[in-house]
Amino acid sequence: MNARLLTGGLCAAVILLLAGCGGGEDDDLRAWMKDQGAASRGKIEPIPAMRPYEAFTYNAFDQADPFKPRKIETGKGARGPDMTRRKEALEAFPLETLKMVGTLQKGQAMIGLIKANDNRVFQVRQGNYVGQNFGVITTISEGEINLKELFQDGAGDWAERQTKIMLQEREQKK
Repeated sequence: MNARLLTGGLCAAVILLLAGCGGGEDDDLRAWMKDQGAASRGKIEPIPAMRPYEAFTYNAFDQADPFKPRKIETGKGARGPDMTRRKEALEAFPLETLKMVGTLQKGQAMIGLIKANDNRVFQVRQGNYVGQNFGVITTISEGEINLKELFQDGAGDWAERQTKIMLQEREQKK
């Protein structure tokens, strides 16, 4: 029981000590805080006036919907490639890896020399297929080989494009 009286008395002493510290000595601090609060009042801009709603009437029902994918009509499209045709050796290489290194002339026929990225040189003639986009050689001249490639566009239709393989100048050894 003495222990309870001792702890109870100790708690009462602490409470009295704390109550004695809270005097009126901080009046100047409260006045300064009040002055600072009055000086720091923010100003809020008034809300801008609301414009009345203007109705819009959409009258372009006969035009194409801009949010719907559509196919551009170009007239006669390219036919697809012959998938049953046997592939030629240069169709295994991407067109970017092939280099024209020269030409040969046999009578009236011009033969192109194409070097693949595995350092093999192939002889090609007009009508041969080259590259992975069904490219067919249309003409061969001393400086370039012209191709017509077939590729599928975004809509899945076949389209044609003209491509060239230019003659690579021989690199000079130093």
